[in-house]
Amino acid sequence: MSKKVYVGNMNFATTENGLRELFAQYGEVVSVNIVTDRATGRAKGFGFIEMNDDSGAMAAISALDGKEFEGRRLRVNEAQERPHGNDGFRPNSC
Repeated sequence: MSKKVYVGNMNFATTENGLRELFAQYGEVVSVNIVTDRATGRAKGFGFIEMNDDSGAMAAISALDGKEFEGRRLRVNEAQERPHGNDGFRPNSC
């Protein structure tokens, strides 16, 4: 079963290919998603990696949390599910 990993404090110039190569050392990477600002298209400095199995994800978390990558110390941990129904949408109160 695949496992999602949160990666924070990334350099804004980090690419999905760069992250894929970094995490592939610890197991099969299923997907990479760097979160971007909708208005500007610029990276927000965090993203998510989906690893093929738990053991690879846990090995990556253990090895990469606090490691310097492209000039920044990464924060790497298990991704948490967002609560359902809280998508950040706030209707106008006009």
